Amino acid sequence: MSLAPRAVLVHRTTEYEELLARHGTHGQAAFFAAGRGLDIREVRERHERTRRALAEVAGAVPLSWRQARVERADLDRFLFGPEDVVVVVGQDGLVANAAKYLTGQPVVGIDTDPGRNPGVLVRHRPVDAGRLLPAAARTVAEELTMVEAVTDDAQRLLALNEIYVGPPGHQTARYTLLVEGARAAAPEPQASSGVLVGTGTGATGWLRSLWQQRASPLRLPAATDPRLAWFVREAWPSPTTGTACVEGLLSPGEALCLTVASDRLVAFGDGMESDALELTWGRTVRVGRSRSVLRLVG
Repeated sequence: MSLAPRAVLVHRTTEYEELLARHGTHGQAAFFAAGRGLDIREVRERHERTRRALAEVAGAVPLSWRQARVERADLDRFLFGPEDVVVVVGQDGLVANAAKYLTGQPVVGIDTDPGRNPGVLVRHRPVDAGRLLPAAARTVAEELTMVEAVTDDAQRLLALNEIYVGPPGHQTARYTLLVEGARAAAPEPQASSGVLVGTGTGATGWLRSLWQQRASPLRLPAATDPRLAWFVREAWPSPTTGTACVEGLLSPGEALCLTVASDRLVAFGDGMESDALELTWGRTVRVGRSRSVLRLVG
């Protein structure tokens, strides 16, 4: 017997809930905010909009379906099933946070704060859930390219926007960089503040800020483009380190390989520093396009 579909509602703790957890009561949270020139009412209004959106989406789940909720901090401990329809209720970044834990399940993005969120990945309103959910499993979804990092000891990291490889603090990252593939150049020893490799989806965020900052002539990929863009951050020229290879595009089959020449670097995806790969001296990490995709509905 096949299981009924399960709607998994992904959400995150609101700013207001975080303030209450820290300060205990609304009054104390309001006093804290006022002391910093902030109005607690705006924070509480956003919280209430989010809770109303969650309730509306939960109420739109078909009666024959199962239902579960998972908070962002618990994503790495939650077991998604093949019959799940994942409903992300929140910001664009929450879709990226969930994407690395999925294996092809359809994703519906619900925007809880239109006008405040760009709406690149959370494209729908809570009122749309009743129409979208019953058809989500059979709707042709947009397949968004993802990026992955694989170390030479078989650790793997997956991301929707970008993967950062570099120092965990403000130290300098030292490594040897190699573009692996048909147009591979010679390896280059480098010293920098890290390397970013991202997708077309990531080209609307951190990747784009680097692209704009350096007025790069590269044409950033679109969300469904199989190519990846990469940038070295603040590469430092010295007698032993170069700056000839600091940006580019990776076609399918190509990858960026970094061999660590520092005591410790990290690799993390989509800003989730708490879920990072530890890279010690001599370790090699290969960053390229993943075979996994995010199936985004609508």
